[in-house]
Amino acid sequence: MDTNYLENNYLTLVGKVTGEKKFSHEIYGERFYIFNLSIPRLSGNSDIIPITVSERLIKEDTLQEGNKLLIKGQFRSYNSYENEKNRLILTVFAKDIMEVEENEEEENDIVRKDIVTNEVVLVGYICKKPIYRQTPFGREISDLLLAVNRAYNKSDYIPCIAWGRNARFCQNLEVGTQVKVVGRVQSRTYEKKHEDGSVETRVAYEVSIGSLEVVEEKDNENEIETENQEAV
Repeated sequence: MDTNYLENNYLTLVGKVTGEKKFSHEIYGERFYIFNLSIPRLSGNSDIIPITVSERLIKEDTLQEGNKLLIKGQFRSYNSYENEKNRLILTVFAKDIMEVEENEEEENDIVRKDIVTNEVVLVGYICKKPIYRQTPFGREISDLLLAVNRAYNKSDYIPCIAWGRNARFCQNLEVGTQVKVVGRVQSRTYEKKHEDGSVETRVAYEVSIGSLEVVEEKDNENEIETENQEAV
């Protein structure tokens, strides 16, 4: 499969800078920074998504808090080793970044339907058996982990979550199945309990699936579209 990010891993985000940028790492003299982008949901809440960007793509005042930005790039993962434990870290790797002018419609909280503010498209392989469950209120959910190929024989491992009919469909998918998902990047907080009894609040990032298609079954056009659903 072609590993061009325009085909198997690409996203578009529009949101506002929150907090200050921090130095992330340096490769061959090129410095990279990380900052948070706040993206509003229709529910009124916001997703806070970490963005990694090269110094070559930003001007001195681009990442000022409150600036509205359009980000295009990839959803990536890497392993972090802390206290002899492996932890999957997710971030948006910016390929293009530009400032967006505020307009009168947005100032009046009128959302234009033709503006995509949070969309990600992934083509990858299911690398763990999907976990299907129901909430106490009967809502159906499936958790998936996708391996998305990248250049230089690398892969990104992206957690995804499906709802309703998509969740029921995903529970029967086998490991190794190639799928295409379209959804949005979301953040959520959870509590991690440690062996010593202490509790740590963490933030998880994942793709909330809007539509899913099994790539290998083109004859059956096994595609499921769902209504816009948001995690609480």
